[in-house]
Amino acid sequence: MSLIINHNMMADNAARYLSIHYNNLSDSTRKLSSGLRIENSADDAAGLAVRELMRSDIAALQQGIRNANDGISLIQTADGALQTIDEKLVRMKELAEQAATGTYDSVQRAIIDSEYQQMASEITRISMATDFNNIKLLDGTLSGEAGTSDSDAHDGSGLNSTGPLKVHFGSGNDSDEDYYYIRIGATTASALGVGNSAAAGSAAFSISTQEGAQKALDGIRSAIVSKDSIRAHLGAMQNRLENTIANISIQAENLQASESRVSDVDVASEMTNFVRNQTLANSATSMLGQANSLPQLALSLIR
Repeated sequence: MSLIINHNMMADNAARYLSIHYNNLSDSTRKLSSGLRIENSADDAAGLAVRELMRSDIAALQQGIRNANDGISLIQTADGALQTIDEKLVRMKELAEQAATGTYDSVQRAIIDSEYQQMASEITRISMATDFNNIKLLDGTLSGEAGTSDSDAHDGSGLNSTGPLKVHFGSGNDSDEDYYYIRIGATTASALGVGNSAAAGSAAFSISTQEGAQKALDGIRSAIVSKDSIRAHLGAMQNRLENTIANISIQAENLQASESRVSDVDVASEMTNFVRNQTLANSATSMLGQANSLPQLALSLIR
């Protein structure tokens, strides 16, 4: 090999390898520092695409869990109000039983009926006042239209949705997998058919007469059954939401594990690469120093 000064090919070679090892060392340092195998598309373009889709699904599922928990809170709010309504209906039946006996005169029955009507008015007030996040729960807003399915009765195209309340918990928009509806019927006094706000002639319209009080016993029983049907439906929906949350939590956890296998760095393996690249970079640096000193040999011939 010729001894030349203008071009030092050994130094160029060493510098090229030093650059390669240094870049590899930089990549290993970045991955170990971040804990990620994939930080940008250059690391693994296909893996990045898979990871981002997984991340979006994980975020959606975690929000879905919060949505389902909000649905449970809504149901519990409605059930608490229905429990209070239940107490009013029990008192109304007690008053009807009192007025149904023949030992009271018309004046006394009018007094009993006065409390009876106040209980009915309180039922209506509770139904109209019970809401969750400004959504009325017991006034019939969430009942939908009679004779239609939940999906047909629900309309979310406007700023305020109407019909049965849709609880969305899945990462997509499939009606069989990602959401279902909570339907809550109206529980106002008129809807239950009790008190003078109900339709004239209703069985539980008034207990101001002995005959009216006797009929009211059957009417109030029907009202209690209607109310209990609503509470039973809400209880079933709460249990379903709790099971849904458990399932989604497992799904999100498994998806998170899959995303980790795609995205996270294997520290043991990457640390091995780091040490290897560090050793090679040190070796290339040493050889570059040696190669740069070789042209000095030419000076011995010039002297």
